[in-house]
Amino acid sequence: MHIPPIQPGSGPLLPEQIQRLNDVLPTLSPEQGSWLCGYVAALNQLANAGQFPQPTASAASAAAVSVSDSTPVTVMYGSQTGNSEGVAGKLAAALKEVGVPAELKDMGSYKTQQLKQEKTLCVVVSTHGEGDPPDTAMDFHAFLYGKRAPKLEGVGFAVLALGDTSYEHFCKTGRDFDERLGELGGTRLLDRVDCDVDYEDQADAWIAALVKKISAERDSVPAPAAAVSGAAASAAGVYDKKNPFPAVLLERINLNGKGSAKETLHMELLLEGSGLVYEPGDALGVVPANDAVIVEEMIGLLGADPSAEVVGPKGREFLVDAMMNTFEITTITRPFLRGYAELAGSKKLNALLADPEKLNAWLYGREIVDVLQTWPVKGLAIADFLELLRKLPPRLYSIASSLNAHPDEVHLCVGVTRYEAHGRKRKGVCSTFLADRVEEDGTLPVYVDRNKNFKLPAGVDTPVIMVGPGTGIAPFRAFVEEREVHGGGKNWLFFGDQHFTTDFLYQTEWQQWLKEGVLTRMDVAFSRDQAQKLYVQHRMLEKAADLWAWLQDGAHFYVCGDESRMAHDVHQALIDIARTQGGLSAEDADAYVKQLQKDRRYQRDVY
Repeated sequence: MHIPPIQPGSGPLLPEQIQRLNDVLPTLSPEQGSWLCGYVAALNQLANAGQFPQPTASAASAAAVSVSDSTPVTVMYGSQTGNSEGVAGKLAAALKEVGVPAELKDMGSYKTQQLKQEKTLCVVVSTHGEGDPPDTAMDFHAFLYGKRAPKLEGVGFAVLALGDTSYEHFCKTGRDFDERLGELGGTRLLDRVDCDVDYEDQADAWIAALVKKISAERDSVPAPAAAVSGAAASAAGVYDKKNPFPAVLLERINLNGKGSAKETLHMELLLEGSGLVYEPGDALGVVPANDAVIVEEMIGLLGADPSAEVVGPKGREFLVDAMMNTFEITTITRPFLRGYAELAGSKKLNALLADPEKLNAWLYGREIVDVLQTWPVKGLAIADFLELLRKLPPRLYSIASSLNAHPDEVHLCVGVTRYEAHGRKRKGVCSTFLADRVEEDGTLPVYVDRNKNFKLPAGVDTPVIMVGPGTGIAPFRAFVEEREVHGGGKNWLFFGDQHFTTDFLYQTEWQQWLKEGVLTRMDVAFSRDQAQKLYVQHRMLEKAADLWAWLQDGAHFYVCGDESRMAHDVHQALIDIARTQGGLSAEDADAYVKQLQKDRRYQRDVY
């Protein structure tokens, strides 16, 4: 977007404001420019309605003086998919709105020597996998726990942790940062807040409280920053997590052949009229409904009236509607289990909670309905039970299409979850919602979830290596479609699944792209087609010399799929290739791969 610079003396703007606008406006994409126009228009609507005062020239001048005379607050984030970065950005913007200077810092690029110079440090960080920091936060986390971490007396800090209560190590990374910053002598400005998957309301409240605390200490002008941002988004009519768009299901195809043990759906959705835009690497949030069969069974186990009115996050509604659309009724979270143990008064359940190893073994493959069957509570008040449940969270799916290739559409590649465990047939909430309960030409609520940490290189000629077994292939279909539109660049894909004949997802498309030269190379690994299982990391090691040559030529390396096994093995294979082909020591090979991550040449979208 080409925007001519604002000339000094234009309108009521101060020289400092003109300079800042001229610095940022030329960097905006058309999408960002459109969003900014809507945001400013929304703020004007709020101001005209008297919801908050517009600053006068004198107030703006005072704010400018405050900025220049104050030490900036460092707002630091560690983010795997972009959620923590989004919250950190809101906090930084809210601080600036009240005249407190703030600098947004990615942990992956933060200079550790700066830490001893900080005065106020705000940390927003997610927990990844089994209690691990996000990829970009690993080095800074290790630094804080190392011998070189400085004393932080006189440094005020606050931590917001994002996580998922269905995992054993809920918000562990946030707890680590909070505890360690305190151990190093920092002063806690606010108690740490741990957020579940539905984090927005808690995050907004934390931002508002922290802005109030910091602005009061700096004697700044107070302003309801978080509330303004939320109102502005609503006024602009944006479709998002709180206001999803009803997308029409155009087509649904099972990509697996007859006899496959898997069920993988290709789905095409219509976004026309939504204003939603996305880039390859982003995800689509789908807001599902629970299975009516499970809802009916649970209401029966609770001995409740489905037409009884209850009060939940959406206000007053019938119990059956709340169980269908409002509450998570399958996944057992530890807060739920602890709360239910109090209601049940069961010694066996409390003993299980006290033994993490036995608890994890019992939880595997089980759902909330198993808890109700195993430890029934007579006369359980439905209101007490609902208080234990969290809101039904959306599910995120990597987008499998390029918007440039398919205007007004978004495509998904979804593995349907169906299995039997502990004598019951189980179903994935959202995958079977998409497979069984949404009719073609029907609608489903969706929104775009941006992932800034999984993006194609800016240069269209930069080589790209993609590793995506199973449904991990989804974003790479989008990558290749995008590369086809823009031309240029070598593309190498590693794909794996169980059987060549039944599980080669998008086979004809890959073959056509190979024929046309859009896809430069493709190596496949079908694990069950020979006696010894063969996976994508094995193919990488077989092609080690060529893969190393691509990396030396500046290639970007991407991985999508299962974090616990595949991504770990691919990561180790990459280190082994650096060691054997680059002639590096084990330590230097590990450092080389870490540098690839820091340089954003190695990115992962893992789950």
